[in-house]
Amino acid sequence: MDMSLPLVEQAPATSIPRLESHPGYNRVFREHELTVGLILPLETHPQSPQPTMRDHIAMARKAEEIGVAALWARDIPFFDPAYGDAGQIFDPLIYIAHLAAATRSITLGTAGIVLPMREPLLLAKQINSLDHLTDGRLVVGMSSGDRPSEYPIFGIDFESRGERFRDAFGVYRAVSEHSFPHFASARFGRSEGALDLLPKPPYGRTPAIAVGRSQQSLEWIAENMDGYLGFVPDPDKLNEFGKDWRALTAHAGNGSHPKPLAFGGFLYLHHNPHLPFKRIRGGFAAGSRALRDLLERARDAGVHHVALNPKVTPRPYAEILDELGSVVLPGFSAA
Repeated sequence: MDMSLPLVEQAPATSIPRLESHPGYNRVFREHELTVGLILPLETHPQSPQPTMRDHIAMARKAEEIGVAALWARDIPFFDPAYGDAGQIFDPLIYIAHLAAATRSITLGTAGIVLPMREPLLLAKQINSLDHLTDGRLVVGMSSGDRPSEYPIFGIDFESRGERFRDAFGVYRAVSEHSFPHFASARFGRSEGALDLLPKPPYGRTPAIAVGRSQQSLEWIAENMDGYLGFVPDPDKLNEFGKDWRALTAHAGNGSHPKPLAFGGFLYLHHNPHLPFKRIRGGFAAGSRALRDLLERARDAGVHHVALNPKVTPRPYAEILDELGSVVLPGFSAA
């Protein structure tokens, strides 16, 4: 398997963009700290695949107020009843633009853009524009997608998604971050350096993290991307989770800082605050105090961010935010 990026000919940059100056990145990823994010929609609907999207702006503002670090939008182009989950329904980039107008400082991210299905030249234009219009609050999570049923409707071979991911990512980075770039791609065109894409990212680079393995090795992710958001590990595997990532990124960080590590999934926030971690499909169940203890262990293991989706909890979302705000977030607030 060819693990290389597309051929990109570019003079060395005069300076490496320091992502620590990027507001959205800095709110979420801080050395020796852990922050908490929420995966959209900001609504519980355990018995329905589709949310109503009522009160979502009020919930976004409340999340920002209590110290939630980021809101993460999923990329689900078509609803597949076999999966029973339509995400937040709205296109993630358009929805982020709407949320940006309704909030002030919370980071807005994707978890993640299904890169093999996206045309990377136009995606670069969209992301760079959105990072400007949100005043640097955008963090882009990218994935290869996990729903085979979506690929035929795009005319794309599901088995090629790992190669397409690398190909699209190389083109995206070339046109996004370099002036008048030269590149040649097997799938996404070529440039001889006569054209330039504007705008460029306001902070030199819009942070791009891998959401899941994206059909890549962790070594490739550590070398090429700005962080990794994996699936929820078992509590007794947290130290191993952090140690393995630190070993891969010891010499691949931005400036003097290691690349960040995160995990995410569904959260069933149990009414018993002391209910210990219990694995459920796509995530875990826990009480609020047990969740706080888990986050402390994750922070000590070197995890920088945890993204939670409480949609499976049969309780009102405002009630969940109140409990997170009073019990969990005082130790992990991004405010």
